[in-house]
Amino acid sequence: MTLKRLESKKGKTFVLTGLGGPSWKVGLGRRDSTTASRADANNSIPAPSLNLTALKTNFANQGLSVKALVALSGGHTIGLARCVQFRAHIYNDSDIDASFAKSLQSKCPRSGNDDVVAPLDLQTPTHFDNLYFKNLLDKKGLLHSDQELFNGGSTNKLVKKYATNPVAFFKAFAKGMVKMSKIKPLTGSEGQIRINCRKVN
Repeated sequence: MTLKRLESKKGKTFVLTGLGGPSWKVGLGRRDSTTASRADANNSIPAPSLNLTALKTNFANQGLSVKALVALSGGHTIGLARCVQFRAHIYNDSDIDASFAKSLQSKCPRSGNDDVVAPLDLQTPTHFDNLYFKNLLDKKGLLHSDQELFNGGSTNKLVKKYATNPVAFFKAFAKGMVKMSKIKPLTGSEGQIRINCRKVN
C-alpha cells in the first residue's frame, strides 16, 4: 500500500496516493520499537484460513470492532496473495464461484507452485475501491477469510453496505486505520519516537 505522509503541527495525514483511496489523520508522538519481529507480527495478523468467529476474536483481541474487521479487510482491494494461502479455499470450500475457482486452479495446483500469486481483487488489484466487497457478493473472495465475511453470517449486512456505498467504506476504513495506529503503544522510556517513521533514529 503506497502512502503519502503530510505533516502538520496537529499530526500527520496519510493518503493512499495514486490508488484512489481515502486519507486519514493520526497523532504525533507514538513510541515505536527499535526492533522488528516477524514472529510477533504473524501472531497478531489473522491467517487466511480463519473462519468468521476466529476473525472476530482476532480483532477483538486488538480492541477492534466487527465494523473495523470488515472495513479494514477492504484493504484487500489491492495486493496479491500466494497460492499456498488460497489453495484450500479454491479446492475445498463450497462458498466460491465455480468458474472463479477453476480459473485459479489452472495456475495453483493441489501441490507445488506455492509462490504463484493472484490478485486479492480480481477486477482492480492496483486501485483502492470497493470492488473487493462486490467480489464477495459474487463469491469471488480469493482467501477463505475474505469470503467468510459474506457467508451467511453477521457481517453480511456490512459487506452489502460497503459494496454499494464506497463513501461509507472509505470513512470506515480511515477510522479503522486510526484505531489500529493506537494499538498497544509503548510507554515511558520504552522504544522511541521516530524522527523518520521508516527507520529507527
